[in-house]
Amino acid sequence: MESLYLLVPLSIALVFGALWIFFRASDDGQFDDLEGPALRILQDDDNG
Repeated sequence: MESLYLLVPLSIALVFGALWIFFRASDDGQFDDLEGPALRILQDDDNG
């Protein structure tokens, strides 16, 4: 029972930390263009 007093706040802090990291990445534009890099691989841009 005593371990729950430690584990519950730690798990809540971990969830809020993960949400903070996700929303920070979202605000920085990390997820703006999801299709561009995938399509860029398929383009043949050999100049040589």
